[in-house]
Amino acid sequence: MKRKPIYVELNIHTDMEKLWSYTQTAELHEQWDLRFSSITYLPRKSERNTLAFLYETRIGFGLRISGTGRTKSSQREGAGGRLSTLAFGSEQPFSLIRHGAGYWQYRPNADSITFLTKYDYVTRFGRLGQWFDRLLFRPLFGWATALSFDVLRLWLEKRIPPAVSLQRTLIHYLCTVLLSLLWLYEGLVPKWMYPEAGELSIMQSMNMFPGMEQQALKWLGAAEILLGLLLLTYHRKKWIYYLQAAGLLALAGGALAYAPSLLEQPFNPFVLSAAMTGLCLIGLWTSKDLPDAANCIRKKGEMKK
Repeated sequence: MKRKPIYVELNIHTDMEKLWSYTQTAELHEQWDLRFSSITYLPRKSERNTLAFLYETRIGFGLRISGTGRTKSSQREGAGGRLSTLAFGSEQPFSLIRHGAGYWQYRPNADSITFLTKYDYVTRFGRLGQWFDRLLFRPLFGWATALSFDVLRLWLEKRIPPAVSLQRTLIHYLCTVLLSLLWLYEGLVPKWMYPEAGELSIMQSMNMFPGMEQQALKWLGAAEILLGLLLLTYHRKKWIYYLQAAGLLALAGGALAYAPSLLEQPFNPFVLSAAMTGLCLIGLWTSKDLPDAANCIRKKGEMKK
């Protein structure tokens, strides 16, 4: 089965020495690279020898994949670029990766450095391991590499530490999923599946659509479902949060204006809207300077829009 090497490229606005330090120093490298939990360089025996290192990756449930590697660096005379080659592998029988090799390349530009990598590896477990790698592991590993590159970019360009970027990413996606589920639930369950449980009576008490309350309720539910789906697609855009805030204000304000007795209920429109608005604000705040694997070029020769 033909393997497709993983390729990631990104322009980073920094200087060569700083980028070199952040990628070649183990203590800094392990902070931004999601593929590794720890990296330890072994003492160099001589200046001409390659540098050996140990790596470890936590995969959950108390399991850890550990392996060894060798890296060697060189500088291109005149052009100012640099190259770091590496070979890696693991002897652990449950490690999917048996061994692999690749490189990091540093190309200086007028105001940035093009940082790119290309690597490939051989898997264990025969044909089953090859299919698992092709369908799941390799795409995930490539995505983690690209996301790591953008985490590094934010660290160098915006001075946002990797731990902060990753924490912000986790919070952002958690808010996005919760908000989307709430919109989908509110649009589908009480308005389409069980309108008689309370939503229909609220709509009738408002007297805005006499004789067409049920149809209006379904249209409102469809709009909420659409908003939940739009959030999943455009969660990095500010306008989606402004649209949600406006929708929540209109829904809560309209319901309470026509049926103020709803405030007496333990789970009323005001409580739900306030909680969802809070999630909107957190989602809006964390959407700024969020690392994104899509910022990287994933095919050699590809141009970013």
